[in-house]
Amino acid sequence: MEFLPRASAGLGFRRELIPALKAGVPDAIDFFEIAPENWIDLGGILGRDLCVFTERYPFVCHGLSLSIGSPAPLDEVLLKKIRRFLDRHQIRFYTEHLSYCSDDGHLYDLLPIPFTEEAVKYVAARVRSVQNILERRIALENASFYVQAPIAEMSEADFIRAVLVEADCDLHLDVNNVYVNSINHAYDPIEFIRAMPTERIVYMHMAGHYNEAENLIIDTHGADVIDPVWSLLEQTYHIHGVAPTLLERDFNIPPLHELVREVERIGLIQTRYRGPSHGYAAS
Repeated sequence: MEFLPRASAGLGFRRELIPALKAGVPDAIDFFEIAPENWIDLGGILGRDLCVFTERYPFVCHGLSLSIGSPAPLDEVLLKKIRRFLDRHQIRFYTEHLSYCSDDGHLYDLLPIPFTEEAVKYVAARVRSVQNILERRIALENASFYVQAPIAEMSEADFIRAVLVEADCDLHLDVNNVYVNSINHAYDPIEFIRAMPTERIVYMHMAGHYNEAENLIIDTHGADVIDPVWSLLEQTYHIHGVAPTLLERDFNIPPLHELVREVERIGLIQTRYRGPSHGYAAS
């Protein structure tokens, strides 16, 4: 096992990028991320391509459909498939969204969990079960959402901290999601970042979004990162130190050389903030 350096910049591994990556992985890319649901049952040429890259480069997995806050039972069949997938590709790190996206069926959106003590205990128990099945410590990502939590006994930041402590898991801090929610729900993003527990931050995301209206931003991962989000990343590093940070781009994917410019920018910002920080076992 080797540790991914804290000052590491990554890129989402997308099928559209494979031909360019086969020609040469740019030096700016230290690691890749994949959603296991998109690759678990994939064989053929794409499956072989993935094996070539996971054998040579560090990878992390960021799940899409665990639905950790759902009232429905955990999908243990999926979790066992994910564990086998992680083992096969020697991927030590797995994160998921602190939200829910299913009940009796998939809801195709990330919905906020009620910010209550009861929900803290419920979600934390499910996280502990996930960690037992995966035989790995996981991290939860602060999710973007567009409606307020149906019940709120505490703030979103307090809810996140409480779940992390009760479950004894780590935090995947999505900087763009903080910015999106700060606009949609009118709060100070710096104060939110400051409220996150430094000792549990092991991973970060950067991404672009779409401005639907003056006070409504949609987290699309389909555009370049904007200056206020870059500034928020700098503030995050200043407050918490550097952690491995990945550029998400899921739609309107430009050529690799254009994406690399943003990955390089992450790396450049990291060089300015090399104080106390946290990393994770990547492979």
